[in-house]
Amino acid sequence: MIRLSGVLRAGVAALAFTALAGSAGAADYPDRPITIIAPYPAGGGTDMVSRSLAAVLQEELGVPVNVVNRGGGAGVPGSQAIARAEPDGYTIGLVASDVSLYQPQGLSDLTYEDYTAIGQTNALASGVTVRADSEYETMADLVAAIEANPGELKGTGAAPGVNWHVAFVGLMLDLGLDPKSVIWVPTQGGTAGQLDVAAGNSTFATASLAEARALVEAGELRPLAVMTDERLKTFPEVPTLGEAIDSDWTFALWHGLVGPKGLPEEVTSVLVPAVEKAVQDPAFRKPLEDRGFTLVWRGPEQFRQHMAQDLEKMREVLGALEQ
Repeated sequence: MIRLSGVLRAGVAALAFTALAGSAGAADYPDRPITIIAPYPAGGGTDMVSRSLAAVLQEELGVPVNVVNRGGGAGVPGSQAIARAEPDGYTIGLVASDVSLYQPQGLSDLTYEDYTAIGQTNALASGVTVRADSEYETMADLVAAIEANPGELKGTGAAPGVNWHVAFVGLMLDLGLDPKSVIWVPTQGGTAGQLDVAAGNSTFATASLAEARALVEAGELRPLAVMTDERLKTFPEVPTLGEAIDSDWTFALWHGLVGPKGLPEEVTSVLVPAVEKAVQDPAFRKPLEDRGFTLVWRGPEQFRQHMAQDLEKMREVLGALEQ
């Protein structure tokens, strides 16, 4: 019979305890509050999605789920905070598609590869709007005016190099037009851009129709097209670019839940089904759909592939802009 020394017995006991503790910890996840970092200020789209999701998730997971806003710096600091968090499942975050814009513009080395994908939750499609009394009654009218009057029309909806500006640039490139032939008016977000058009300061906006909804319903703006493959449920009368001008260009700002790189399977096996269920919950869906969001569920692998494709698309568009 083999006799174990005291030191060896102690080592074996320690390993056994560690294994049991690890197993118990995985089985008990989550056993304390979870934080969702929203890399933008309170009141915006990312914050809205984060809080709607947190409210449903805490019911599903049985622990408090708190949203912490880390705004500023075009979302870079908050997005970095998610990537640098301890990979234990207690600090996760809701990233926006802006994360695909950082590396191509030299703002940060951060990409989708620095995260563990949990799932995409929604998308917010770009549209094209003009004043309700504009002479441009269709998307074809607007494109013809841009071609005929280089350097005269004004577009707006975001700061240069940010979401809705990228939507504009991609559209122009798809049509074989120089983005510089339109004067771009920077604004602090899509809502400000829609208001700028309604005030008559800019010719058109390429921000989301969700951000134009109140002004459209008030009869101040006219939507000409939406940058999607299919018409939006909230704006069924608005044609897609494909229908309006035979353009294949699509653009949507997306949101998705991620954790830091290396999130263990024991954690994702709990979070993924919980988030998928939350996205289907009317308590999550209704407030967002009422505001014009499109609910989209992509699981971890599909979401990761989508982020990879989006990064390549942004590299192409922003690379062309620099030429």
